[in-house]
Amino acid sequence: MEQIKKPLENYRDIDAFKIYVSDLGLLCAKKDLAANDILYMVEEINDFKGGMAENYVNVQLSINSYYTYYWESERGAEVDFIIQRDGQLIPIEVKSADNTRAKSLKVYMDTYKPAYAIKLSTKNFGFEDNKKIVPLYAAFCI
Repeated sequence: MEQIKKPLENYRDIDAFKIYVSDLGLLCAKKDLAANDILYMVEEINDFKGGMAENYVNVQLSINSYYTYYWESERGAEVDFIIQRDGQLIPIEVKSADNTRAKSLKVYMDTYKPAYAIKLSTKNFGFEDNKKIVPLYAAFCI
């Protein structure tokens, strides 16, 4: 989705989509990951952590009845999720670690000037630069 306007459904690009699974346990089984690999986040799965965190957040958003969209600019900036809540379009960025620099989210915010954004990561709750910081474990309460 390159244009962000309400209603989001009218502007989605049906040729650009992401596929998520509804059960993270099955995802890990499909990838042949052991429970200890996930619990202790061993370094060998670093390349997979981001996708797994994003999939987890998608499941939580879906459980809370949000339709999820994502945004990608012509220059490759990407925001993981855009949701519509209380008449506002809210960008959501997902990070699998506490290094939460999100250049793409900044590009989105500078372009569309949302009321606020949400950034999920391993950091604790907070608020900085018009972004609500939410720990990944609390994605269900977005």
